[in-house]
Amino acid sequence: MNTDTPIIEQFKDYFRVLHQSDLSQLRKLYSDRIVFKDPVHQIRGLVELEDYFTSMCADLSDCRFEYLDELTNDGAAYIKWMMHFKHPKLGNRLISVRGVSHLQISDKIEFHEDFYDMGAMLYEQLPLLGNVTRWLKLRLVS
Repeated sequence: MNTDTPIIEQFKDYFRVLHQSDLSQLRKLYSDRIVFKDPVHQIRGLVELEDYFTSMCADLSDCRFEYLDELTNDGAAYIKWMMHFKHPKLGNRLISVRGVSHLQISDKIEFHEDFYDMGAMLYEQLPLLGNVTRWLKLRLVS
């Protein structure tokens, strides 16, 4: 039996509709010593993580996660997801990005690393840079 299942289900429930989540509830999921990484940031500590999510969610008009698959073992989980979000600086249209979260868990989440395509999330959404990024991708596959 996997003892991490309750925290993983709480994690998924929390992030399912992130823009409506109560950020003060992060304390129920994450250790005070949390290490969080994504393609842009590396954060240490719960207070810094709360500040990061507060800043990130401030302008989002929509942010939700669709869970595609997961692999869990005692103390670790890999959760594959599709994030759907809208941000006014990116045209406020729905953008979807596939990614994976790697979690290491004791009684709470101690380590959280997100892997996702930064190009699909940001670069391809910007008018000039998006055209260049898409052109480069086409050149790489031909």
